[in-house]
Amino acid sequence: MKQLICQEPKKLVYQQVEEPVVKAGRVKIKIHAVGICGTDIHAWGGNQPFFQYPRVLGHEISGTICAVADDVKQWKVGQRVAVMPYVACYECGACKSGKTNCCEKISVIGVHEDGGFCEYLNVPEKNILAIEDSVSDIDGALIEPFAISAHAVRRAQIKPNDAILVVGAGPIGLGVAAIAKADGANVLVADTSLARRQHVEKVLGVKTCDPASEDYLAVIEAYFGGMLAEKLIDATGNPHAMNNTVNLIRHGGQVIFVGLFKGNLSFSDPDFHKKETTMMGSRNATPEDFNKVARLMAEGKISSEMMLTHQFDFDSIGERYEQDVINNRDLIKGVILF
Repeated sequence: MKQLICQEPKKLVYQQVEEPVVKAGRVKIKIHAVGICGTDIHAWGGNQPFFQYPRVLGHEISGTICAVADDVKQWKVGQRVAVMPYVACYECGACKSGKTNCCEKISVIGVHEDGGFCEYLNVPEKNILAIEDSVSDIDGALIEPFAISAHAVRRAQIKPNDAILVVGAGPIGLGVAAIAKADGANVLVADTSLARRQHVEKVLGVKTCDPASEDYLAVIEAYFGGMLAEKLIDATGNPHAMNNTVNLIRHGGQVIFVGLFKGNLSFSDPDFHKKETTMMGSRNATPEDFNKVARLMAEGKISSEMMLTHQFDFDSIGERYEQDVINNRDLIKGVILF
């Protein structure tokens, strides 16, 4: 089979390798679509922590089961599936408490082990999710980034009419806004990019604002009836934005960080305490989050069009990755089709 491998930073090459033989406890998937994530971009640039080369990238995957191991009884050849790429140990304290998303020994397909930039892939049977016929291959591949968003929304315990400020309109922020809206929240999205703000308003039907504007706080207060945000979900991974979050929530408010950066957070402790701020991180997603996204997609409440801007062909993207992905300022979310 053909695979596209990142041999070292800034070097993607195609190579022919033996098609994998399905192993015990696994299914083999014929891949149809793979999303391109910021992780794949950082890995190409040599900026992904805890990463080793060479590596086949790609963890946003959909396809069809083409073989199952003899000991696998739940799945059948021909089923359409999405991949849940977080391979957990099921033995650590986090796993035993149901938090497989932050397993102490987690291995992420496409990051810690080879992923979906290839034609066939063996996946543990616990790490696949059936998708409905009404859910396209592209939708199936983008269940994973939506699931990360869904996990952040669940961490925030969003209820109908909650005043939610989403900071950052990349794929994860878009997913957060879409899912929070589907859950009945009153959502405002902040992003410095005019193009992304226009995308949010056109595709999601959600109001936006510019964090760089002088009246940023006034706009938030006007939108939420004279108050700041009740809950803020930051999807920027930008230290300036993340350090400013406490200033954007009302007293008794919550901050949920789904974006991250390599560094330390710094904010005023008196401001943090006087607001009795609840602050938490959100990492990866659990099967519960994947199932919610699959259901919302089947119901037509969310779709890949909410974040998708570009489609690429597997046979050529390796030659144009730097031009079409890395240096493409118009790219919000791209998907590779096979």
